[in-house]
Amino acid sequence: MTERELNEVREIRSGYEAKQKSKLDELKALDKRAKLPAIIFAYTFGIIGALVLGFGMCMAIGVIFNSMVIGIIVGVAGIAMVSVNYPVYKGLLSIRIRKYAPKINELSEELIKA
Repeated sequence: MTERELNEVREIRSGYEAKQKSKLDELKALDKRAKLPAIIFAYTFGIIGALVLGFGMCMAIGVIFNSMVIGIIVGVAGIAMVSVNYPVYKGLLSIRIRKYAPKINELSEELIKA
């Protein structure tokens, strides 16, 4: 076999070997677990807020339902949703970080000392 074929065989075999979880993998997983819910909320709430704002704009200019007053009210509600999105995200992230901080700090200290 050529060297290229041997490398290909090694790559294929490495995909089927049982992987050992290291402390670094555990630290990355904890970091992701701490941040992901806040990120998902921020994207979802921001998209919904932008859609509400757009729907209100369409109502106000007469594209849908031709109701300017209700469109302005809906648009302002969308603006409010988009405006509070970042502070709510920061609050959720802060809560999650406080929850996972002891374990993350412990693991990071172990990795730094090693």
